Amino acid sequence: MFNLPVDSPVPETAILGLLQGWRFLSGRSGWGFYLLAWFIGSPWLNTVTSKVSAPYLDEVFHIPQAQAYCEGKFGVWDDKITTPPGLYLLAAVYHKVFRNSVCSVYSLRRMNLLGVVLIHLVASSCRQRIEGRGRARTPFSAASPYSYHTGVNIALFPVLYFFSALFYTDVYSALFVLLAYENHLVRLSSGTNIINDVWTVLLGASTLLMRQTNVFWVVVYMGGLEAVHAIRHLKPAAVKTPELTTLWSVVKFYAGRYSVGDIHDPPLTVSYPDDWLFCGVSIVIAAVCNPVRVIKQIWPYIGVAAIFAGAVAWNGGVVLGDKSNHVATIHLAQMLYLWPLFAFFSAPLLIPSFIDLVYNIYLSLTTKKTQPTPTPAPSSSPAKSTPLKTIDFLIRNLFYPVFLLSSAALALAIVRYNTIVHPFTLADNRHYMFYVFRYTILRSLAVRYSLVGGYVLSAYLVWSRLAGCRPPPTTPEPEGQERERIYINRPFAASTSTTPAGRSDYKTAAEPRTALSPSPTTPPSTSTALLWLLTTALSLVSAPLVEPRYFILPWVFWRLLVPAWPTPNVAVPLLRWLNQPLVQKFDLLVALETVWFVGINLATMWVFLSYPYQWKGVDGKVMDEARWQRFMW
Repeated sequence: MFNLPVDSPVPETAILGLLQGWRFLSGRSGWGFYLLAWFIGSPWLNTVTSKVSAPYLDEVFHIPQAQAYCEGKFGVWDDKITTPPGLYLLAAVYHKVFRNSVCSVYSLRRMNLLGVVLIHLVASSCRQRIEGRGRARTPFSAASPYSYHTGVNIALFPVLYFFSALFYTDVYSALFVLLAYENHLVRLSSGTNIINDVWTVLLGASTLLMRQTNVFWVVVYMGGLEAVHAIRHLKPAAVKTPELTTLWSVVKFYAGRYSVGDIHDPPLTVSYPDDWLFCGVSIVIAAVCNPVRVIKQIWPYIGVAAIFAGAVAWNGGVVLGDKSNHVATIHLAQMLYLWPLFAFFSAPLLIPSFIDLVYNIYLSLTTKKTQPTPTPAPSSSPAKSTPLKTIDFLIRNLFYPVFLLSSAALALAIVRYNTIVHPFTLADNRHYMFYVFRYTILRSLAVRYSLVGGYVLSAYLVWSRLAGCRPPPTTPEPEGQERERIYINRPFAASTSTTPAGRSDYKTAAEPRTALSPSPTTPPSTSTALLWLLTTALSLVSAPLVEPRYFILPWVFWRLLVPAWPTPNVAVPLLRWLNQPLVQKFDLLVALETVWFVGINLATMWVFLSYPYQWKGVDGKVMDEARWQRFMW
């Protein structure tokens, strides 16, 4: 099915050699994946170019535009192109340096294969820094197996890897955003200076040259994370929580604590919907009360936002061309489609969450409460006021059930009133999304409603997997975990299921943590997860068209945040090989994810190459100048 490599890898090898002298690449790790990508990706690229030698689908716009730039014709622009010219400028530079300015269809497509390799390197570096939790980055050769394997799987993500053989903007759009994210992580661990601030602005502007919606990931996500970082380093003095007997005293005390940086930002493992509310409120109060400290940290991202606003004002809109078919709208249903798409592609990673859900349902159905509810012991503390006890009761007992019911009701309302079917979705049967809509959403309103259960279940599994493995209550906390607790500072009582074992008082402030032992299993903080969700929503809900490519960056950042799942010790004789030290070093679910991605990639490649067809009218006449059409993402 595939043709062997025919072109020299010298240009790409030179680029990776430069990176090896920089900081992303070291020794056998990076080169190993490069060789693997070369011997697997090149046959895919060569076969596509052999069977589809002319520009295909969106390449009809991208390739001629890049070739014009390669010829120095920077005044030429195709009004059908809706994205900025970053990819074409990059192609012109690449071909000027390595290809003598000869921009062939093959060489342009080959750029994307190199881009996928670079995505692996940068994603691995990002994951390693995330595991470092603020510590200086160790050499790449010492990276955890999980960080390296995460980078491999991100590069193999089917919607991304498919375009390693076609000249689309998605590969380099993702790469430049990841470069900006890696720089952001450097700023968190090494501090900031004027040179890095300017570099941050330049990196952010470069992401905008690739795609307009990247502004959300740079300004909202990375800028938001740095704002939280600045707040965490306000270093408020520790105080003892006084006796709070009225609702006003609780509000006043905790608003004061939040204003000095004593925020509520627990690990996502022990965070529930009410924690999300308190986390957001505490961060907003802290940011409003400490604007100088926050702005000093995030001013480069404000600069990127200003550049974007200026470009929009100059252009008269976000879209560069073909504005009539790309009108921004409110499309909330995108946030419903997000979860099943993640659940499909990351199904192997969701196995523990699914088993845990089934087990909990089983326990709830089979376990009977035989013991009466214990009567609280008399307390010498002053009695709480009725409003305070009422709010405390509602948050402790009703907040979570109401949240679940409200989420389901909101999903039903979105399906009923905000399901948008773009004309492009129905007009082009070359995309898989055409068939997804045809056999589900377009069937009937009843089918649309029935899908809500799948949306909610998928959302639960995906979010639960992001939270990671929750230790049992009797498990002693690992060394370094104590400092994580300083960000748990909620004004009202939590249910016992949300409170980590061994913690008697979360209502004191201390210095932010400065070091934690790197651990692949450490979950993200609540603020990080909420910023990811907010940015994902902003980047998706304004798009009326549903395309898997729009979900690439939301999935990539979700995947970077997903913690490792430790391989358990087993006593079953046939499975004792799982207890070997070498096996314990790796996350077997990630290995299964790799196999899953390879299978999906091979299937979509095979369909693309082996099942061409021609469009025919109702009269049987061949349309579109008898060109062959092919199935793709």
